[in-house]
Amino acid sequence: MKNVINWFEIPTLDFERAKKFYSAILDVELTDVPMPDVKYAMFPYDIEGGGVGGGLMQMDEQKPSADGPTLYLNGGEDLSIPLARVEAAGGKIIIPKTAIGPNGFFAQFIDTEGNRLAFHSDK
Repeated sequence: MKNVINWFEIPTLDFERAKKFYSAILDVELTDVPMPDVKYAMFPYDIEGGGVGGGLMQMDEQKPSADGPTLYLNGGEDLSIPLARVEAAGGKIIIPKTAIGPNGFFAQFIDTEGNRLAFHSDK
């Protein structure tokens, strides 16, 4: 098994607001995926290379939450860069950049939808 996680989905209340937030903090473009009764957009990922992928979704059965598992997004070379974009994009930093010894750094934030997520990086 290459990765324990192979796909993730982040629930939204306001799909367009969430797309704008994640595009801004990660400096990426999300791709809309038309589906019946669901609004869905995928984050870029390496399909052929077996990379972990995911998307944003808005559907009645899924609601954002600050409780539950923590999803760590790739903070790139230095998570300070995407973390600096969180509040300007409408989110809230709840744990600032924090050293975790030889495992690098992490930070946690609440997105525009009320989900608790995190960044991880080596620097």
